[in-house]
Amino acid sequence: MHGELIPVGGGDPIPLMKKNLLVGRRESCDIVLRFSNVSAHHCQLYVNGGYWYVKDLQSRNGIKVNGVRVTEKRLDPGDEVSIAKHKYEMQYSPFDNGASGPPPLDDDTQNVMKQSLLERAGLAYRTNKPGEAPKEPKRVGGRYDILDDGEGQIKDPNRPV
Repeated sequence: MHGELIPVGGGDPIPLMKKNLLVGRRESCDIVLRFSNVSAHHCQLYVNGGYWYVKDLQSRNGIKVNGVRVTEKRLDPGDEVSIAKHKYEMQYSPFDNGASGPPPLDDDTQNVMKQSLLERAGLAYRTNKPGEAPKEPKRVGGRYDILDDGEGQIKDPNRPV
């Protein structure tokens, strides 16, 4: 056995007998969850480097890890996994599954420096790709670009021609 999914709120634990498991409502799945809000093939649980991962298989009601919706994420021991709205606590030993050393970095921590904080918050946009020459700003109607300090952006109707 490579770990267990323990239902939050009570119930029988689900043993994780293989290192690659398909979870869903269909009888052909490795772990069958007979709930109407669970998709036929909802998610995949798999071991990589001794750590369990969950991957959403484009399910309708999604996957959450510790309350945050994800498409793919490493599951640490004690993490809470929500499949649709059914919550389970992940219990396993990385060492018993073949892990050596610290856990691998999540993709989020590796990509943290690729965007500015404003871009990640959706408050800024990038007019050009990194390493590319700046593009000419697009003018929309009577607006002007606050980043452009060139002259002639503001047209004064009272100025003689």
